[in-house]
Amino acid sequence: MCYSAQIWAEHRKYVRAFGVEIDIKEYVKLFWQRNENDRIKVPKAMEESFTAPQGEDEAAIKSLTDAYKVQQADKLAQELFKQRKRLADAQRSLTAKTTKAATEATRIASTKIEWLLAKLADSRRTELKDSDSRIYPGYFAPVLIVENGKRLVRPMRYQCRPAGKPAAYDTRYPGTYNARRDSLEGFWKNQFGYTHGLMVVNAFFEHVSKPLKNASGAQTESVILEFKPRPVQDMLVACLWSHWTGDAGDDLYSFAAITDEPPEEVAAAGHDRCIIPIKPENIDAWLNPDPTNLAALYAILDDRERPYYEHRLAA
Repeated sequence: MCYSAQIWAEHRKYVRAFGVEIDIKEYVKLFWQRNENDRIKVPKAMEESFTAPQGEDEAAIKSLTDAYKVQQADKLAQELFKQRKRLADAQRSLTAKTTKAATEATRIASTKIEWLLAKLADSRRTELKDSDSRIYPGYFAPVLIVENGKRLVRPMRYQCRPAGKPAAYDTRYPGTYNARRDSLEGFWKNQFGYTHGLMVVNAFFEHVSKPLKNASGAQTESVILEFKPRPVQDMLVACLWSHWTGDAGDDLYSFAAITDEPPEEVAAAGHDRCIIPIKPENIDAWLNPDPTNLAALYAILDDRERPYYEHRLAA
């Protein structure tokens, strides 16, 4: 599974590299919906790519993003006030009598205050870090597709909800951010050969189990490893996508990354799946699939880039 990835988040990079059009209306809709529902997640680097807007639509996105930042800062400030009051009340109780409840309240409030202060400081930060381009299941990311004969970049959610399925599919099948290669003609038969995309990735992250230090027996701990290709490169990760529409007229573009058996170094690090980076010369054939010739599509997946994946504990 590709639990997390570091991606190209800036839409203009796609324009420069692939000569694509931007589905700017879908970007506007995404940022408008996020202001109405803060459970919608967008990587910081993706929103910051609109700080110097070009045209009315990008200016609208910047305005929506600025309003969202104010909205979130207000929520954090309110929670900070609440936790500081909780801490003060607990400390007053402790001066009168030491109790387990007051001690625990002090600990919890102090931890939350520290987290909230860090979150507020991070929300004001303008200089981007690598982690600002990282996505997780449920996050939105730019996806390169072909529609009506033209290359297009559209924001889509990284967890595919196939067309025709109920919205509850998201919780029933939480792992649909990845599409196993051995399920392409089964679970993914309505997308494979029909709606293909590419996500540009330069690192991916996986949960693996490692033996506990100084522990006996079969005890393990879960750690997160960062895998980076060597030589350093941006990888064109093969994806499938779907356009879901609901009974109320709502809709969702979402996608999944195709995964396959891992190369030796990924398996040795403790993980059993790996994303598939296709070769640049196969972009057009992948994005314009022929459902009557699935063998050609499998051939593209086989004729993949094969970098060596170096790994380390994720920060």
